[in-house]
Amino acid sequence: MIDVALAQRIKLVGLDVDGVLTDGGIYLGDVNGERGEFKRYDIQDGLGIKFLRDAGIKVVIITGRVSESVRHRAAELEVDALVQDSTAQKLPAFRTLLARHGVSAAEAAFVGDDFPDVSVLREVALPVAVGNAVPEIRAITKLHLTRTGGNGAVREFAELLLKARGQWDDVTDRYVRERMHPRVEVSA
Repeated sequence: MIDVALAQRIKLVGLDVDGVLTDGGIYLGDVNGERGEFKRYDIQDGLGIKFLRDAGIKVVIITGRVSESVRHRAAELEVDALVQDSTAQKLPAFRTLLARHGVSAAEAAFVGDDFPDVSVLREVALPVAVGNAVPEIRAITKLHLTRTGGNGAVREFAELLLKARGQWDDVTDRYVRERMHPRVEVSA
């Protein structure tokens, strides 16, 4: 559970990619002579991110790998910012994003799983560990999710945060209502 007062303060959520938005696996291959990197994303996590954004919470992604797959997924999800830094210098990037959005670390959460996330997790008001986080991450986080990275952990977090804020029912009801009336005609 998330403390209601803390949940109400959260204005920005940061997410790691490998091990949080994905199961941590990286598929490398060759597509028409070009190097390709593929990742598997959980569709429920994507909807959780939409719910967070619909509730007025900024969502940013910070990863220590550079990948076209991540760029495509971030664009699909319409996140507020994406930082891909191959040196995994996440804290300076996170601080820059906080300043850009006018948010303090005391108004931020971050979901992580492994050592590259430590510096950011130590700085935010609500540090979160996915179910498969390494013990050192679990030791420094306030919230331990049951679901693993790439398997609904972000959705679990979104639901817990929005329920603590009293926004879950409004956001999900609005989502369902918007889909009850088709915008386009359905052909036979």
